[in-house]
Amino acid sequence: MSHYSLYLPNYSIGTDCYSEIPHVARNYGRTAVVVGGKTAMSKAKPALLKAVEGSDLTITDFIWYGGDSSYENGDALIANDTVRSADIIFGVGGGRACDTAKYVADKLDKPLFTFPTLASNCAAVTAICVMYNADGTFRDYYYPKLAEHTFINSDIIADSPEKLLWAGIGDALSKECEAVFSSRDDVLSHTPLMGVQLSRICTTPLIENGAAAMELIRQSRSGRALDEVTLDIIISTGLVSNMTTHEPEYYYNSSLAHCVYYGSTVTQNGHKHLHGEVVSLGVLCLLTFDKNYAERDRIMKFNYSLGLPVCFDDVEISEDEFDKMLDKAVTTTEWSHLPKGVTREGYKAAMKEQNEAGRAFKASKSV
Repeated sequence: MSHYSLYLPNYSIGTDCYSEIPHVARNYGRTAVVVGGKTAMSKAKPALLKAVEGSDLTITDFIWYGGDSSYENGDALIANDTVRSADIIFGVGGGRACDTAKYVADKLDKPLFTFPTLASNCAAVTAICVMYNADGTFRDYYYPKLAEHTFINSDIIADSPEKLLWAGIGDALSKECEAVFSSRDDVLSHTPLMGVQLSRICTTPLIENGAAAMELIRQSRSGRALDEVTLDIIISTGLVSNMTTHEPEYYYNSSLAHCVYYGSTVTQNGHKHLHGEVVSLGVLCLLTFDKNYAERDRIMKFNYSLGLPVCFDDVEISEDEFDKMLDKAVTTTEWSHLPKGVTREGYKAAMKEQNEAGRAFKASKSV
């Protein structure tokens, strides 16, 4: 590798952060097209139009992204004349909408601004897209350029579904343990070293602010705790992702916790549960495998307090499906970037051990 570049996200957060759009956009163009989810665009549209009113920037249209981050939906948008003629792409919505907008902007070589309307993942600020097949199954990763700026409207986040923040917390719980675990045997150069060290601040803010953030979103109210959790889920984990992903040289962005999620997609009922919900159980399995029981128990207690899973019963997966799950897990990018000592049978044993520990923990709380 003769050289490499690292692009880091710029962002604004707050109840009136959209007012910064004309200033940020001033050097990127005069027209923008919004690509996003239907519900997301309906919530963001009034604030977006108000923000550009009287400025040099015009929003030309609001276009549905297609419902999933697939190459087919992205290519349809690329062929759309309104999209092609706009100077800037605005990606509005959740992870799949933002990923689709990232793919489109990358292929058209246009500047991209992202507007996450959910605090459920870090897609708005990462240089990676999770792409799906037309039938909704996972296809592969696509590596686009980064958004020029991300605008996080606190009021819009507060008006999003409670369940998605809940799952977002579960997903973000994986960042520290996975980055630290998967990089353990390597001599880290500057950028991945920064990413792994940054991952160490991703867990505790969730535990300290998670309950208060959930209470705020139940009331559709913005506030400090919700902002702190939102920044953790979108920005902190996104920074780690950008610094720890450089295929094929290294990949520390996700590991065994996500293997549990990908395995769940081929089970009878596990696939019905949210990504972050299952990943939070995978965190407990990873920590159990690593015999880091003190941290496992700290997070298990937190999971239980928020209603996140602590055993496989909670996500409707039986132990006789573990082999099928691992058949899927060993095919993933995550499984190909593991430290020494990880075996299929060893991880299966850890999954069983966590299942027993989680059941015992729940039983102790019901006495």
